[in-house]
Amino acid sequence: QVQLVESGGGLVQAGGSLRLSCAASGSLFSINTMGWYRQIPGNQREEVAGITNGGRIQYADSVKGRFTISRDNAKTMVYLQMNSLRPEDTAVYYCNARQLYSTYWGQGTQVTVSS
Repeated sequence: QVQLVESGGGLVQAGGSLRLSCAASGSLFSINTMGWYRQIPGNQREEVAGITNGGRIQYADSVKGRFTISRDNAKTMVYLQMNSLRPEDTAVYYCNARQLYSTYWGQGTQVTVSS
């Protein structure tokens, strides 16, 4: 089992920045990918950014050049630095951890960008 706890959401004006943090605990040794997803009510959850154990990183096209995902060496924390935020980035952001046969989610943190 893996537990994920997000923090760092909030209200920010367009053009501003926020940094999301995700603390992971439990059976971390078998996690192969961690990442961030977001969801707007009525829409499907979409992947924002992901990082593998090998350090391979991918971003959604909509956030490339603005968001940066990182992970600490102990692999207990994953971060999402969000710059140049836009109103369309408003969503609940979820931390995600994947093992070979299991996927885990945090409880989500609200990010609201005002215009």
